[in-house]
Amino acid sequence: MKPQARSPQARQAALLEQLRLLRRGETTEGRVLRTLRREVLGLTQTAYAELVGVSRRTLSDIERDAGNASMASLDRVFRPLGLKVGLMPRQPELLAELFDES
Repeated sequence: MKPQARSPQARQAALLEQLRLLRRGETTEGRVLRTLRREVLGLTQTAYAELVGVSRRTLSDIERDAGNASMASLDRVFRPLGLKVGLMPRQPELLAELFDES
């Protein structure tokens, strides 16, 4: 099912909502990727894998939070969404402090 065309503002709002869920620990990186690929971009795994230059199997593993994807592969799959892979604290307290959410 192809999503309806979204305005740039709606795409940005969907991206920010997924990142907020991720920051709160309510979703995973793989689920964020899958949601944005399907609901914002409207692409199949095969089409998106071809777009970013990884195998469909690699993309599937990343979306299921399985396997051991390289940093290069992770950067490739998140780049079209305007995201990059980086280091974040695992402890909620440190993460909150980082974002001044005490």
